[in-house]
Amino acid sequence: MINPQLGFPKQSFDFLGYTFRPRLARNKIGKHFVSFLPAISNKAKKKITTTIRSWKMLRNTHITLEEISGKVNPIVRGWYQYYGKFYRTEVYKSLKNVERHLEKWVKRKYKRLRSHGRLARQFLGKVRDRSPNIFYHWTLGLGSKRLNNGSCIS
Repeated sequence: MINPQLGFPKQSFDFLGYTFRPRLARNKIGKHFVSFLPAISNKAKKKITTTIRSWKMLRNTHITLEEISGKVNPIVRGWYQYYGKFYRTEVYKSLKNVERHLEKWVKRKYKRLRSHGRLARQFLGKVRDRSPNIFYHWTLGLGSKRLNNGSCIS
């Protein structure tokens, strides 16, 4: 198929939720080269985002984090196990949406955190420090991380 604007052939295709296209890879001795590799497709990313929104997590402020994790973890684990086989960093970008929705949920549940995103991230960081295995994406190293000086990065 030819790209009409540029006149170049289209060098990617989607198959089973993956986009196959030229990507940078590394050989056994660490030298970079271009290879035709799969990663999660844009269509699959959009579907993940739509699914996260459909959970309506923000409306359910009456439930606990453990109840949320019981609903969320099996789905997130499945996404990671399927799409994380190749080019994991692309999957991480999609799974960060789960963390963003958790932060919004915390801001809605606790009034004192309502207008403070940084404090909501710190709250989730403290919860993560106490019990790091509540959410599957936390075990992967994604989510609010608390540094020694109390500042947060996401």
